[in-house]
Amino acid sequence: MIREIARLCSLPESRVERTVTLLQGGATIPFITRYRKEATGGLDEVQVGAVRDQLERLNALETRKRTVRSAIEAAGKMTGALSAQLDDCWDGDKLEDLYLPYKPKRRTRAAAAREKGLEPLAALLMRQDGSQPERLADRFVRGEVADREQALAGACDIVAEWVAENARARETVRAEYARAAVLSSRVVAGREDEGAKYSDYFGRSFPLRRMPSHRLLALFRGEREGFLKLSLSLSDPEASVARLVRMFVRGDSPARRLVESAVRDSFRRLIVPSIENECLAAAKQRADDEAIRVFADNLRQLLLSAPLGRRRVLAIDPGFRTGCKTVCLDEQGALLHYETIYPHPPRPQADEAVRRLSALVGTYRIEAVAIGDGTAGRETERFVRGIRFGREVPVYMVSEDGASVYSASEVGREEFPDRDATVRGAVSIGRRLIDPLSELVKIDPKSIGVGQYQHDVDQG
Repeated sequence: MIREIARLCSLPESRVERTVTLLQGGATIPFITRYRKEATGGLDEVQVGAVRDQLERLNALETRKRTVRSAIEAAGKMTGALSAQLDDCWDGDKLEDLYLPYKPKRRTRAAAAREKGLEPLAALLMRQDGSQPERLADRFVRGEVADREQALAGACDIVAEWVAENARARETVRAEYARAAVLSSRVVAGREDEGAKYSDYFGRSFPLRRMPSHRLLALFRGEREGFLKLSLSLSDPEASVARLVRMFVRGDSPARRLVESAVRDSFRRLIVPSIENECLAAAKQRADDEAIRVFADNLRQLLLSAPLGRRRVLAIDPGFRTGCKTVCLDEQGALLHYETIYPHPPRPQADEAVRRLSALVGTYRIEAVAIGDGTAGRETERFVRGIRFGREVPVYMVSEDGASVYSASEVGREEFPDRDATVRGAVSIGRRLIDPLSELVKIDPKSIGVGQYQHDVDQG
């Protein structure tokens, strides 16, 4: 496990081993980074975090390995070679490939054929030793098997399942999908107008390996909302089939045609659906990781935005019909006053709004104005900039993403139990100008609006 973590993190094994020992002893990343540099060889918090993440993943894989090993041993199918393969396996998909032949199965065509006693016939066909398949099949025409055609069809179903459970075969197809999978999207019939925002993806195909994360997440969302139908395919599926045929078909025996047919059936009916699901899940994971990374970077920049500092601020949460909620805050962001003005249609009281804002700026010694950038934001900014306050009062547009979430949150109610949610939202806008960090940390990050598809990615 240490060697695998070192390979994945591109770090020396000795440093990884000492870091893992510290992590397993309960040490935290900040503690290791600050106080155990001599033990880790100076690994920073990002490197220690990467070691921890891989350790957690591989520990979970070890737990799954033990389950798989116990199940195979209980079935009496464990061999020395298989045990060694399990020991050396550090990939979840490959582990499941090794377990697949021994996994309890739902009723399949191959299972039905086994119940009819056709597994020995399948083994004879796979030997491809020159025997005539029809003559072999005649021996199994009894009971529920009416004729040689039924016997051969059942045996081929068993062969197809064997091919689908072969770890090398699955890895061959998986590698081909990783290299050359194409994701196609088409509009669901009758939903062209409703799904116009996805029109860029109507009737399009994209190489999955090179798709940007935001495009992939957009396609998944379009499918989830019922506007797009997605399908995954290979640009040259026949090349993959040919590789499998070379893997399982030997020589030019009389059974060649049947075995090749079973291989093709296995590819189309059993392997492809499974590998496509794996491939899409892996692509979604990569897209999630990239989207979360972008989200984290954007959030960090927003939280660390330069504060205006301790200034008295008049904050406005703009609106048309419901008016502009206006609050005055002192240097610490404490609420001094609140009211609503109506500078815009449908109930314009522009002169009164000018009078009230001028009075508030003078009465509360306002040093800056913060205006939310939502509905009516630009109109309110123009209106305020046109007012002559008698001295210079700078005006700032402030992101109001998440302000409504804060206003209805438990934190907001605790701070202002006797105030309306609209007042709390305006206070949040003003405080973001004074000190963005101290205000934004009160809001769930996915409500701040600095990422793409933050509601679509793995929420954990």
